[in-house]
Amino acid sequence: MVRQPLTPEQIEAGRRLGALLRHARGERDLTEIAHAAGISPETLRKIETGRLPSPGFGTIVSLGEALNVPVEELAATWRGSHLPLEAVS
Repeated sequence: MVRQPLTPEQIEAGRRLGALLRHARGERDLTEIAHAAGISPETLRKIETGRLPSPGFGTIVSLGEALNVPVEELAATWRGSHLPLEAVS
């Protein structure tokens, strides 16, 4: 199966999601959060910087749990109907 290229909208959605995750992580160590989510630090780095704009659902769920961010908030951010980053705790 050939994977279709991501659209500009999907790429932008990945950037929004990455920014939310980076903000939610705050000063916590990237490696610690990555391991808590069961992914490599490099994968988390790519997600946070938007270089991996379409991570798997399980990865997003695990990151939400590790960062205490509800999956509904992550989905809303990806769709573009998210809260301002300042509202993320």
